[in-house]
Amino acid sequence: MESSITRAVGGAPKGVRVRRATARDARALTRMVRTSRAYEGPFAAMVAGYRVGADYIESHRVFAAVDASDDRILGFYSLILAPPELDLLFVADEAQGLGIGRLLIGHLRDEARRTGLNGVRIVSHPPAEGFYRSVGARRIGTRAANPPAVMWDRPELLLPVA
Repeated sequence: MESSITRAVGGAPKGVRVRRATARDARALTRMVRTSRAYEGPFAAMVAGYRVGADYIESHRVFAAVDASDDRILGFYSLILAPPELDLLFVADEAQGLGIGRLLIGHLRDEARRTGLNGVRIVSHPPAEGFYRSVGARRIGTRAANPPAVMWDRPELLLPVA
């Protein structure tokens, strides 16, 4: 991927903005989930038939990080308010390491604060726990496997936002 995205001083991505996702983004978000390298191997079944539909986008707080030059989606997240939970967070494989995940977490914190939340629960994909801990989340437990949908235990974390 040739990209205009660079890292600014302090590590934040330059040339990226966060906007509310729209129903038109559904196909791109679904593709990002289904093709994520983070879900290869034993985790592939988790996202094989996953769909981020227009109905989901319209009824949830879904935000996309986009390349400001062409509106290409680089990552996205979904925040559920009651109870407060990060439902989805994905960064495009080709945008990994550019600070997109940290940008989305910063936006999530701002959005959560605006709605009066003090913290957001995260039931993490096991390989992503280190990322969430690096942005300030702390482990509060373990969510047990729930076959056949989820075949492995997952870390449960709390991300303070206040």
